[in-house]
Amino acid sequence: MKIDKTTPPLPASQIGELAPRSPNAKQSKSASDSSAAASSTTVQLGTGNAQLHSLGKSVANSSVVDTEKVAAIKQAISEGRFKVNADVVADRLIDSVKELINANKNQS
Repeated sequence: MKIDKTTPPLPASQIGELAPRSPNAKQSKSASDSSAAASSTTVQLGTGNAQLHSLGKSVANSSVVDTEKVAAIKQAISEGRFKVNADVVADRLIDSVKELINANKNQS
């Protein structure tokens, strides 16, 4: 896969970033009224937030790598028992290329 950066990045003004205001900038009355109203607004998140938070903690605490399996493969390689099945490797490589091609077609 090749990543090509041929287009220059957009200026900050085009992506929604504004120049910072000076501390001496004056606000109109309506702007200060709306900011006061916005500061009194409260947001309540449902139980999904708590579930998502606990799920995030459990994922962060779990191991992504099966260390026992890695150790067994290292041992097999060092003992010369590890065999690579070229047919399976080729089939999976072809499948992944097909997925990339289909994903590219869907984005176009």
